[in-house]
Formats: sequence, structure tokens, C-alpha cells
Amino acid sequence: MKFPPRTPAAPFVLTLVGLGAFATALDQTVVVTALPAVMLDLKIPFIELDRVSWIVTAYLLGYTVAMPLIGRIGDVYGYTRVYQAGLVVFTIGTCLVAVSPNLEWMVGARVVQAIGGGATVPIGLALASNALPEQHRGLALGIVIAAAEAGSMLGPAYGGAIVEFFDWRWIFWLNAPQSAILFLALFRLPNMPKREGKVDYMGGALLVAALLVLSLAFSREGLFTASSPTPFIIGIPGLALVGVLVLVERRTIQPLLSKILFRSRAFVSANLTQLMEGVALIIAMVSVPLMADTVMGKDPFTGAMWLLRMTVAIPVGAVLGGRLLALMGIRPVAIAGLGLTALGLFLVSTWDLDVAEPWLTIHLVIAGFGFGLNNTPIMTGALNAAGKDYQATAASLVVVARMMGMTLGLAALAAWGVEHFQVLTQGLEFPLAQAGEAAAEVEERVIEYNTGLSDAGVALFNKFFQVAGAVALAATLPALAMGAGRSYKSGHTAR
Repeated sequence: MKFPPRTPAAPFVLTLVGLGAFATALDQTVVVTALPAVMLDLKIPFIELDRVSWIVTAYLLGYTVAMPLIGRIGDVYGYTRVYQAGLVVFTIGTCLVAVSPNLEWMVGARVVQAIGGGATVPIGLALASNALPEQHRGLALGIVIAAAEAGSMLGPAYGGAIVEFFDWRWIFWLNAPQSAILFLALFRLPNMPKREGKVDYMGGALLVAALLVLSLAFSREGLFTASSPTPFIIGIPGLALVGVLVLVERRTIQPLLSKILFRSRAFVSANLTQLMEGVALIIAMVSVPLMADTVMGKDPFTGAMWLLRMTVAIPVGAVLGGRLLALMGIRPVAIAGLGLTALGLFLVSTWDLDVAEPWLTIHLVIAGFGFGLNNTPIMTGALNAAGKDYQATAASLVVVARMMGMTLGLAALAAWGVEHFQVLTQGLEFPLAQAGEAAAEVEERVIEYNTGLSDAGVALFNKFFQVAGAVALAATLPALAMGAGRSYKSGHTAR
């Protein structure tokens, strides 16, 4: 008689997938503080900084575009083995980054690393959703989401510490033993493939291509100012690929983008809510340190510490959100989180040059806590809608929605910010000394000019936070359609 494989205890499973989510999310941001050392080592001149940014962009693109296909592969062939395969690809990529002889090699290696790292996210969430009893699955998802948020948050500090005491390449060499330990530990988890399931490779390839092209189009600020045809030239083939994808998926027996998902109001609403949250999040994360370092006149470390006040509250909110799901349900927790996010951002939008403690910290913590609180119900709502057969696929699509929202938000911020600042400073004239003018008069005009610039800068950042708060508030509308379920219903598709 054959007995079913024994499932390890939930804490063991959550520890594994939490560490995996932390490590791969860490690599999204870890390289930011190492870029100067990388440029020096690879002999890249400062004037080519735009090319160096591809070290970060390549990871984000690879992390995002391949995720849905890999999630579906996990749904069919079993989460444990595909998770291990992802770790192998991640380790190969990270070793290739560590031996990079030039920028082009490093960018290509970062893509490989990102594909492996991106594989662990949706599959880890699917593993976590099955690790605890139904009434506690929100908590399991909250723990994994919190681990991923903590990784992104601590990445720059970790990278900076490695560069301070070792060579930048050790940032990536140290990934190898961590991945090896996780790989071996995963053998304790059973692998349960779905024999009747099929992977839609054609649909997956089309989706990867469409996401890649659209991500490149969305990242161009000319999309919002119409100052350049580039985003539209790039975007048209992307939309064409989406059209082809829809036609192919309609004729596929087990499509990657299953009708089960997109006929579900809860699933579509969860993705739309996550997209809008991504817009608000990236505006806040960019604006907080930028405001500190420019109009507030603070040093970069202080700006980073201001941002840390917000981001440190995100994983705390994610775990608490998971706890509250069993008591309150998906919709109330999501709306409460979005409401707190909007409140915190609106409070930040009232800052002036004299903002001080404790209000500075209180406002940022409220916003960060709200961001974390609504993450878990959004993901839980999407997995509820997916049922057992598309858990990793559903999780990956929600992550993609957030990344696309962040891409759109960043492009909009860059485009609209420059234009609005020009409007705010339209009446200011640079205080050039006039013939026969006394030094005191020139100095007075300089002070007046600088005050005008500071006021315009504060007004600009206040507007940024108001927009971010308004987007978070608007996200409560799709969140209302996510359903009020409190736990995952096996085999049931939420409508």
C-alpha cells in the first residue's frame, strides 16, 4: 500500500518560502548602492549613467515578464521542483553577474538571475497558501509578502555594507550558498504535479513578448507628455501582440490566461487594485527621499532614513493584514489598508520646510502600514478566485500588475513633474546683478529667488503626494468588488 508523502510542518514551509522571497527581492534593489563601485571596476564613465541603469532595469524586466509562464509551469509540474529549478537558474545568473567582465555581460546575466528569482515569488505564494489551514491562509500569504517587502527595503543597505567591507562582486557570490541551502531543504517538501494539466507555451511566449514591449513603452515619459513618438512606436507592436495573444488563448484548451480567472470579478478587481497601488507606491517611494535631498536640503542618508520610516511599516502591515483576514474578510481589510495609505499620503502632502518629529514619522508610518495592510487581501482575493489549478499563475499576474503600475507611475511622475515645476516657477527671474545695483539689493533678490524656488519645490512634492493619495483612494472602488470572503475555498472560484 502506497502512503501519501508527509507534509512538513507549516513553520518549516513558511520559513523556506519566506527566505526565498526575501533573498530574491533583495536582489531587486541590492545593486543600487553598488553602482558607483561597479562603474569604477568595469571602467564605465559617468556620462554613460543611462546605460548603467539597465543593471537595475534588466532585473525588473526579467523578474516581471517571465513570471506568469513560470507560475503556470509550477501549477502543472509541481511547485517544489519548479521552485528548485528557479533557484538553479537564479544561482547560475548570480554567478554570471559576479564574474562580469563588462556592462553588456552583466545586464544579460541580471536577466537570467531575474528569471530564476521571479520564479520563486508566485510559486512560493502558492506553497504558502497551502501551508496553513484554510482559515489562516491569509496569514501565510502575509508572512511571505512581508519577507519580500523586507528584502526590497533592506537591499540598498545590504549592498552598501558589502561594498564597504568587500568587493561588489561578493554581493552576488553570497547568493550561491544561500540558494544551495534552500534547494536542499526543499527536498523535504512533496511535489504534487497535476497530470491532467497542460502548459500553454505559445500563450506564454506571446505574453512574455507583450509584457516586455509594453513595459518598455510604459517606462517612457513621452507617453504622458506626447513630446516623443517613441513610446507610441514601441507600444503599437505591444498592443498587436496582446491582440494575437487573445486570439490564441481563445482557441487553446488550457490557456495560460484562463477564462476562469478573467471571468471572475474578484480576480480582475484584485489586479486593478494592485495596479493602482503600484502607481501610488512608486510615487511615494521616489518623492520622499527626493524631497528630503532637494527642497529640504538634507543629505542622502537622511533622505534614506525618511523613506525607511515608511517602508519598515509595510511588512508589519502585511503580517497584520493576514491576521485580520480571518476576522474581517478580504474587502474590509483591503479598504482599510487603502484608506490608511491615502490618509498617510495626504498628511505627507501638508508638509512644509519646517516639518519635524513626531509628525514626520507618524505620517510616513501610517502610509507604509496601509500599503502593507492591503497587500495581503489583494493577493488572497486573487488566489481565492483562481482555485486550485491556477494558484501560481494568479499570484504571478497580481505581481505583474503591481510592477506595471510602478512603471506607469514612475513615467508619469517624471513627465508631469517637470512640466508642473515649470508652471510653478514661471514668474521667477534669475537674480542677475544690474548695473549700479547695491550688493545688499542683489542679496535680497537672491534670497527672494531661492525662497520662491523652495516654495515651488514644496508645492510640487505636496502635489505628488496628493496625487498618490488620490490614486490610493480611487483604488478602493475596484477593491469593493473583490468579495468579502475570509478564507480560501478549495476548488471554488470566487465571482
